[in-house]
Amino acid sequence: MQDFQPTHFNWRVDGGVGVISLARPERKNPLTFDSYAELRDLFRALASYDVIKVVVIASNGGNFSSGGDVHDIIGPLLARDMKGLLAFTRLTGDLVKAMRGCPQPIIAAVDGVCVGAGAMIALFADLRIATPEARTAFLFARVGLAGCDMGACAMLPRVVGHGRAAELLFTGRAMSADEGERWGFFNRIVAADMLEREALSLAESLAAGPTFAHMMTKTMLNQEWSMTLDQAIEAEAQAQAICMQTHDFRRAYEAFVAKQRPQFSGD
Repeated sequence: MQDFQPTHFNWRVDGGVGVISLARPERKNPLTFDSYAELRDLFRALASYDVIKVVVIASNGGNFSSGGDVHDIIGPLLARDMKGLLAFTRLTGDLVKAMRGCPQPIIAAVDGVCVGAGAMIALFADLRIATPEARTAFLFARVGLAGCDMGACAMLPRVVGHGRAAELLFTGRAMSADEGERWGFFNRIVAADMLEREALSLAESLAAGPTFAHMMTKTMLNQEWSMTLDQAIEAEAQAQAICMQTHDFRRAYEAFVAKQRPQFSGD
């Protein structure tokens, strides 16, 4: 993946961390048909690249993303028939499904504008760090659409609670960074000049950890949504038994006995 050269967004690899940022900061990093598809393909491909341990989606030029491009997406959608519209909405859904299916933890580093589809990308990250200037809005109602977009009605209540999700989706208003942190949307707030550094530091700490076990944690966080409690307990018993067969589990034990810090390798 070090040689991967996307056309519609920025990509670099720092050690075991892949860093994405949307392009066109002069327009607050909008998404296009092509960038949706290319991002989807990247997250799908990451399942086969275990050299990359964690992914960071960074802001660019003081903003995260302004969502779907008004001229390049919304205008052309008005000329599509139902089949064409459904092809687009399924494409956007495929992006966030690929993010959840990607085994690597994903960290969103949110600054400034984070709205529409940009807010959905942040929502479907596993962890979110923001600056005090972050403004997050699920503004579908403000453009005449339902709040049920890209899985919002499933995921947002799980993150911030049903009532708060309903308010954000019905009104389309912006959630401040402070609200986002208090409501559990953001894991922490940091100064703008520290945002990427903090996100990379967190990513590097995860990359240095037991990455096979991290993959299992992400898998179970996703799969247990539809399980009963008894099913979840049994699934976790099986998942943990698998992790107990890894070399990292033995390394942790041997390091503990030797009073040393374990050095994990993800195997």
